[in-house]
Amino acid sequence: MTTAARAATAFRARYGTGCAGVWAAPGRVNLIGEYTDLNEGWVLPLALPHATYVAARPRADGVLHLHSAAAPGVVRVRAGDPAPGWAAYPAAVVRALHEAGAAVGGADLHVESDVPTGAGLSSSAALLVATALALDGLYGLGLAREDIARLARHAENAHVGVPCGVMDQTASACCTEGHALHLDTRHLTYRQLPLPLAAQGLRLLVVDTGVTHAVGAGEYARRRDGCHEAARVLGVRALRDVPYEELEPATAAVPPQLRGLLRHVVEENRRVAAVAALLTAGDLRAVGPWLTAGHRSLRDGFRVSCPELDLAVAAACAAGALGARMTGAGFGGSVVVLVEEAGADEVGRAVRDAFATAGFRPPRVFPAVAAAGARRVA
Repeated sequence: MTTAARAATAFRARYGTGCAGVWAAPGRVNLIGEYTDLNEGWVLPLALPHATYVAARPRADGVLHLHSAAAPGVVRVRAGDPAPGWAAYPAAVVRALHEAGAAVGGADLHVESDVPTGAGLSSSAALLVATALALDGLYGLGLAREDIARLARHAENAHVGVPCGVMDQTASACCTEGHALHLDTRHLTYRQLPLPLAAQGLRLLVVDTGVTHAVGAGEYARRRDGCHEAARVLGVRALRDVPYEELEPATAAVPPQLRGLLRHVVEENRRVAAVAALLTAGDLRAVGPWLTAGHRSLRDGFRVSCPELDLAVAAACAAGALGARMTGAGFGGSVVVLVEEAGADEVGRAVRDAFATAGFRPPRVFPAVAAAGARRVA
């Protein structure tokens, strides 16, 4: 049974009647461009086959009934009111829609997901986007995918309290199969870049370290605030406005504690541009060193790595990977690895063996296939 069919079946079992439809939104892995979205820069994510599915039907009484396969019981709140726990996310979408003037009433929702949580693969964005798409479908709102991304980000920022950028929601809403999304996070303009990994004998692996990160924690917010302070000191709107050619004098002009943040963001924007150019040229193997350079910058300059992430990168590269880096906000989560197809299994074994030797919990290693973005599936 497909996840969409399972969601529809579970909806009927929970609510006693069929749903009006099932909508899905994927998780994402970010190929390159970390923390640049908080600085209005450029990113290059791709959607994963792993997705969150929302089976839904409208209610006429203005009440939300929220149920997840991963949590007991049904959460009941008035549409537009906050909700506890995981239900805060779909409830936040309704609140954001009301603030935008959308005529959205109540709904029965059932959620199924195979996006790993806490792995830096945007399980929260998938839930937000899938909910927004379901409500758009139920109430005929006619929202563009970019509108859904903006709304989902606002819901997460304003009503869940997570100070994230817009990359995750846009990737979940707007990616297309077989492509990476080259996104300008200031203007929300983007282009789809072909990612023909299999055709070139390559594979992209995700290594989920099993270390759960907490994006809402203080370290994430401190780095965001530090970037904004560096931009203020330099007299620019955001760090994306610091040209790479002016990085050295800019670095000297900011306080020492901000220099690693500034350097990472400016250099990471350059790495995104370089990787986008390589994808456009079809030179995918040359992407590898840019990934590894990005990890060093996140580890040493931005200081958001952890021993498990560093070990995964080191072990993968030592086993012959073309490049690897942490992906997501860090402090745990996942690593993305570019490998030759023929050596993929060996790289995976090397990472698992390194974790076992270090006494870390076994990592989960799986291929990242560029999948479709948010869509109705039933």
